[in-house]
Formats: sequence, structure tokens, C-alpha cells
Amino acid sequence: MKLIFLGTSGSIPTVQRGISAIALRRDGEIFLFDCAEGTQRQMAIAHLSPMKVSSVFITHLHGDHFLGLAGLVQTLSLMLRDNPLEVFCPRGEGNLVESYLRIPHYTLTFEVKVHELDHGAEVRRKGYRILTSAVDHSVPALAYAFVEDDRAGRLDPEKAAALGVIAGSDFSKLKSGQSVESRNGSIISSEQVVGPSRPGRRIVYTGDTRPSERIVELAHGVDLLIHDCTLADELSDKASENYHSTPSKAAKIAKKAGVKKLVLTHISPRYEDDTVLLQEARKVFPNTVVAQDLMVIDVPLQK
Repeated sequence: MKLIFLGTSGSIPTVQRGISAIALRRDGEIFLFDCAEGTQRQMAIAHLSPMKVSSVFITHLHGDHFLGLAGLVQTLSLMLRDNPLEVFCPRGEGNLVESYLRIPHYTLTFEVKVHELDHGAEVRRKGYRILTSAVDHSVPALAYAFVEDDRAGRLDPEKAAALGVIAGSDFSKLKSGQSVESRNGSIISSEQVVGPSRPGRRIVYTGDTRPSERIVELAHGVDLLIHDCTLADELSDKASENYHSTPSKAAKIAKKAGVKKLVLTHISPRYEDDTVLLQEARKVFPNTVVAQDLMVIDVPLQK
């Protein structure tokens, strides 16, 4: 699983930063979290095929988070895509997304399925699920959690063989939780030779938000929290007034939630040098980085 930060600026693009979009690549499938203008070009630079995008999760309908969607859909039609594209957005915003996609003149070669999600919704798919949480922003907005299913524990082949289990299909049955009959006729349960399940990877992306207890709940113990950090601490009042966060506030959320790593994004264009943001956050939560355009973070499996 890899995260590719395609756009990390807040509100407007700069020379160094595009606006909000994150790609999550897992097992050959790509998910987009937000899709601002310029997303396609960033994907091309990052060698990400738009044809592999299965779903787009829009946090909210401020222009710097979704105005690249129509261009992406047009490109996919030019590439003759035929499988559906699923687009998710906050409850009540689906008609606006659909209306926006109808503005350009192009021949659509596939179905775009727009789904509205509530706070606390769950999108279940094979091997993972997407959870949502409302956030504290000026328009309807959602944070998203990508949560992998737990993985089966490891089978101890030497122990299984010592108990008389024949390698092959019986090993597969044990790994899937079934019991098998050994050579001497005794029943060997999965628990006897298979270790505990291994947790799947978990990532949370807040989109734009003021600090929120809901984020603490959604991000509890996750591998990676990607949090709004629009302004430095000295502009805390301005950040709050505009429904955004600062480094220290984002770091306090990460610390309270017990996350493993914090990534700050949605950086105001006023910060050509983001060192102050990093320093302020690390005083509270040391394992922090500031997202940069085209930065790649590998999310390893837990042992």
C-alpha cells in the first residue's frame, strides 16, 4: 500500500504545490481522496494510470477539492473506459456533483455512480472498508478512514507436521480457520498451529477541518493520520475562524488518538518554507511530516 500526495496546497495552487488530491494504491487498484484541478497531470508525473482509479472520495465541495473530477471523467472516456467509476461525497451534495459532471460536452463511455454518505457510514468491499466521520468545516464535509481487514495468522508448518498434518490442502484449511484430521486420526484445530490474526493497515484523511473529537475517534490507533494544517500556530484564531487547523492542534489530535504517524497537508500558500509548521507539530507529536507534492509514503503491514 502506497500513498501518493498529488496536491498539498490549501485553496490555490503554487509553484511548489498543487491543490488537494491524494492517491492510495493497493493491489493494483487506485483510490483518489479529493480530486482538485491539476490532479491528472500530477498522476501522469507519478506514473499512475487513471484507468486504474476505481473510486473517488470527495471530502467536500469547495473547489480546491473536487474541480478536477470532470476532467478526469472526460479523460477516462477518451481512453474508452467501460467499467463504472464510483464517486462518493457528503449527504445532500450528490446532485451538485452530477450537475457539474454534465457541464462539459463529451461522450461518456462508462457509468459514473455518485453515492452520498452520512456521518458514520461504511462502504464494505472485499478485503477492506471505508468509514466516514463528519468534520468541523463550513460546508458539509467528511473525513474518510481506509481500513483493511485483519489478515490471517501465520501457520507453523513444522508444528503442524509434528502433529501429523499432511502438507497441502490441509495446511490451507488450517490457515482458513478449519480443523483437519491428522495421520493418526486425531483432530487438529486451526488454533493449535496458526498464530493470532495480524491487523490490517488503517489510514485517515480529514480533509478540511477544525480540530474535532470525531477525528480522534475515527483515527484511534491508525497507522497514518493525514490532517488539515492550513496555518501556523500564531494564526490560530484565523485558522479557527475559517474552519481549519494549525500544526499544534493537528498534533494534539494525533497524540490523543494514539496514531503512529501524522502527515500535515492543505498548507497555506503563504508558507514557501514549511519548517515552522513542522517544528510546531513535532513539539507535540514527534513523528510528524509535512506533505509535499508527489511525496510517496509506503504503509507496511504490521508484523
